[in-house]
Amino acid sequence: MDTDTTLLDAEERMGKALSALNRDFSKLRTGRAAASLVEGIKADYYGAMTPLGQMASIAVPDSRTLTIQPWDKGGMQAIEKAVLKSDLGLTPINDGKIIRIEIPPLTEERRKELVKVAKKYCEETKIAVRNVRRDANDSLKKMEKDKKISEDDLKKTVDEVQKLTDRFVGDADKRCAAKEKEIMDI
Repeated sequence: MDTDTTLLDAEERMGKALSALNRDFSKLRTGRAAASLVEGIKADYYGAMTPLGQMASIAVPDSRTLTIQPWDKGGMQAIEKAVLKSDLGLTPINDGKIIRIEIPPLTEERRKELVKVAKKYCEETKIAVRNVRRDANDSLKKMEKDKKISEDDLKKTVDEVQKLTDRFVGDADKRCAAKEKEIMDI
């Protein structure tokens, strides 16, 4: 492994951390209905924990309503139970054919809770990025110790890893601020 490979690996892993942040943010409620809110909720479906996205079609007929139509009617109760148990605070309405979920407008208190959750996700992402930096720097120091790179190359590459880290941490902060604004908008 050389310095370029180490840098590319670090950049790729930091990018994955940001992708995970985007996935987490897509599951946070902002007062508008989105299929991603419930797709990942797992229901006990014939003994296996199955995401709703794999056992039903999820539609958004309007900005405040979600509909979940199971492919197998036997999964209705499991879906309903899973949505109720989720920490989203949603109440499903089952009419026998389809499950409707009305998305209530967010209260000020709930918005503040969601902002805290968003900040927690952001902090976890920044920790993941810093862990990648640590791994890359350890790898570079090992290369220098094994005489594969010079001390100057080590210093230059460690600086580049730090620039990458700063860029990804800054990007996570920007995404967090945007999500916070989105949540607090009424």
